[in-house]
Amino acid sequence: MVGGALLLAAAATLAQGAAASGQSPAPASQATPAERSAADWLMRLHEASRRRTYIGTLVVTSGGSMASSRIWHVCDGQQQMERVESLSGAPRSTFRRNDEVITFSPQTKVAVAEKRESLGLFPNLLKAPDSAIDQFYSARAHGSERVAGLEADLVQLNPKDALRFGYRIWSEKKTGLVVKLQTLDAEGRVLEQVAFSELQLDAPVSMDKLTQMMRNTEGYKLEKTELVKTSAAAEGWQLKNPVPGFKPMSCHRRPAGAAPASDTLVQWVFSDGLASVSLFIEPFDRRRHGTEGTMAMGATHTLVRRIAERPGQDGGWWLTAVGEVPAGTLQAFAQALERRK
Repeated sequence: MVGGALLLAAAATLAQGAAASGQSPAPASQATPAERSAADWLMRLHEASRRRTYIGTLVVTSGGSMASSRIWHVCDGQQQMERVESLSGAPRSTFRRNDEVITFSPQTKVAVAEKRESLGLFPNLLKAPDSAIDQFYSARAHGSERVAGLEADLVQLNPKDALRFGYRIWSEKKTGLVVKLQTLDAEGRVLEQVAFSELQLDAPVSMDKLTQMMRNTEGYKLEKTELVKTSAAAEGWQLKNPVPGFKPMSCHRRPAGAAPASDTLVQWVFSDGLASVSLFIEPFDRRRHGTEGTMAMGATHTLVRRIAERPGQDGGWWLTAVGEVPAGTLQAFAQALERRK
């Protein structure tokens, strides 16, 4: 969860982890802001995202472009639910109830339903006895500022190596809810910014009303994306060398779009507790797969590469590595990925 995704996860769109335990502020670290470690800050942000009810307008600025969304988020002690309405670009409404997600596209009259694995895994990674987040990031508090009319603590998380970006994070002082986040490159330049322009905490959001809206697919063609939980080993893949700090989080098989029904795409997800990388692996198809290389948009880098089954022969696999990490990190994953013998 990185850049825009981190704020969406910690404060809004992807806050679909384990069931919340009420709407009181998260009892994260009792340390003062200046004393908190990187792990302390991240636990506070994750827990706040799962314990608050709010309505807000989120603005994302990345790569010279800007997009905005309206968000309704509610938790009732057992369930997490939210509605995200795009305010720019093509009209789109996304509803999430725990791990159930459905996206409505009014222009095409298509509704896509899928299940996404709980992001409760990320806080669990931070809580793990072998959590190494503080080995890869240092935290430095920078006082407080007002964001969207709210007083917010400001912390900067600096990477200790070249495999990850830095972050400047503003979190609401009382609750820990992330209200603004910037992703920084090695020179401290802002690659991407995500921020609430307006936020109402403890807003009157109705779980029942959102549930009714989510279930109303009348007039839409309903498409379901089937994900099959698996493991990299079961699919015949491994990393010959681990990328420092990044641990495997999940692995799924999903339909590979226009590929034959017998072909499937594998998504293998890694995280260091803050940044994440997804490896998409599918059978190579010369008709669909183009030139190898890397691309960047804001903080998001993408690497595409063919993995030949045998040198000089057709066949093999096509790798798409995506993450809000430096291009060198994706190169490290691509070089380490190999077919199990």
